[in-house]
Amino acid sequence: MVVGDFAQEVDTLVIGSGPGGYVAAIRAAQLGQKVTIVEKDSMGGACLNVGCIPSKALIQAGHRAHQAKSSEDMGIVAEKVTVNFDKVQEWKGSVVKKLTGGVEGLLKGNKVEIIRGEAYFSGEDSVKIMDEKNSSTYKFKNCIIATGSRPIEIPSFKYTDRVINSTGALALKEVPKKMVVIGGGYIGIELTGAYANLGTEITVLEGSKQILPGFEKQMAKLVEKKLKANHVTFHTEAMAKGVEETDKGVKVTAEVKGEETVIEADYVLVTVGRTPNTDELGLEGIGVEMTDRGLVKIDKQCRTNVKNIYAIGDIVPGPALAHKASYEAKIAAEAISGEASEIDYLAIPAVCFSEPELATVGYTEAEAKEAGYDAKAAKFPFAANGRALSLNDTEGFMKLVTRKEDGLVIGAQIAGPNASDMIAEVGLAIEAGMTAEDIALTIHAHPSLGEITMETAEVALGTPIHTM
Repeated sequence: MVVGDFAQEVDTLVIGSGPGGYVAAIRAAQLGQKVTIVEKDSMGGACLNVGCIPSKALIQAGHRAHQAKSSEDMGIVAEKVTVNFDKVQEWKGSVVKKLTGGVEGLLKGNKVEIIRGEAYFSGEDSVKIMDEKNSSTYKFKNCIIATGSRPIEIPSFKYTDRVINSTGALALKEVPKKMVVIGGGYIGIELTGAYANLGTEITVLEGSKQILPGFEKQMAKLVEKKLKANHVTFHTEAMAKGVEETDKGVKVTAEVKGEETVIEADYVLVTVGRTPNTDELGLEGIGVEMTDRGLVKIDKQCRTNVKNIYAIGDIVPGPALAHKASYEAKIAAEAISGEASEIDYLAIPAVCFSEPELATVGYTEAEAKEAGYDAKAAKFPFAANGRALSLNDTEGFMKLVTRKEDGLVIGAQIAGPNASDMIAEVGLAIEAGMTAEDIALTIHAHPSLGEITMETAEVALGTPIHTM
């Protein structure tokens, strides 16, 4: 590393090593670029370290604990089931370590130079990279910004040891007896489910009329029903007003449908959304155009108005999803390499790892009609599927949204076990321009949850076998 004002030159500089950044770096290297990646924290970004991966590990641990305690109807009785939370956290950490180590190995294997530090743009073709001791200037031919996002902090709920965000919730050293969750979106509901399964009594405060407002009401209701049976209380149309910390926990003041109430708990978890990490990069100083929300404006090749600077992932418009970031990463890397690559997807799947799992891709029936389609929705219940019955997990359904005139698949919603895996088939169908008949005529393995997709397509065609 060069210390001082001397500039070191690189071809392609990637800022951030999350699912957007590290994928961009590897793809660019595969295409012959000499790539340098900068990361100020841990390899893998928020997703691998404090988001997608550790949260799913904690969810799985909670699911296992709950199953062990509640399988009597299958003839499985487990006495004195206990949770060693230190061991849970140790196991979760091992999952994260394997993946982050794997990312670093892939970068090195593709000859990507790794620099630790924080980047700040000093010009349209240069950044200052700072660590705890040194500051160095790097000049680049092209740059891909992939700095991700962070949890939003509410002014009246400043983060402390007891007022925590999703990062803090994943790092707790104990299973709380009671917890308040502010925000009933997918992050709040996923962590609510994990801790409820581990034994925490939870109160959820959600400002809108339903939890999981990004999903259909019928889907959200299934999750709400399951969580209510697991000692979770919901207050919708609720506004969190403030918090008082005590010696042993917190007192949260909230307004619920016009009435003020105080809820005591060990912790309060704030999950009201995320904000893009664009405010400390110096982008305004070099003229990069931004939206009012601090998102970077890009074209179809992920290029900003500064022609050699690209941006991807949570810092650009669109859903803040890891798989969207990875998709855009490849576009940006290929565009820099001169390929005719651009953003050209028809639908992005979205998943909530709740109980039951929820997944959606493309249009809902209501959205399709709003968009001008003459559409219909076909529905098939998990309870009519042999594999779901043998899993003893039959809550849920699948909806397939098709265009009436020709059966073109334009959307799907799934609530049930393995919805996160099942949604991929419909995503492929939408991108490939397939019809319900194409799906129905594809042989699906038996017994499998995948058959539900075939069965729903048959409902769409008016020829169902296993439902009326």
